Amino acid sequence: MDEPRERMVGREAGPIIRPYAVTRGRTRPRGAPLDLVTLLAATGNAPDDPPALSSPQRRLLELCRRPSTPADLASETGLPLRVVQILLDDLRQHRLIQELLPPTTSERPDPRLLMRVLDELRRL
Repeated sequence: MDEPRERMVGREAGPIIRPYAVTRGRTRPRGAPLDLVTLLAATGNAPDDPPALSSPQRRLLELCRRPSTPADLASETGLPLRVVQILLDDLRQHRLIQELLPPTTSERPDPRLLMRVLDELRRL
């Protein structure tokens, strides 16, 4: 038996949950907003006073077991980027995730390599 088109479209779209319900009414992170490409990873620390994590927060924490960016996490979970940023900020406030900083080096790049890159860019 064929289903009406409206029901089929609704199933394909998945569950409809308003973003403000996922973030408990917040529209902004409490701390500094995370950039799209900030690399994040779970700390593995258990807080002294464990927070009650929502299902989306638990999913994000699980995904942060391997270093990920907010953009990747939004894509993976299907949540809007702003919602992911707010939820990640909560996890960061509870010290469950941390930003991974790129390694710093005091060495300057080889000028010959830079000239070669510049030459190749000009050829484009």
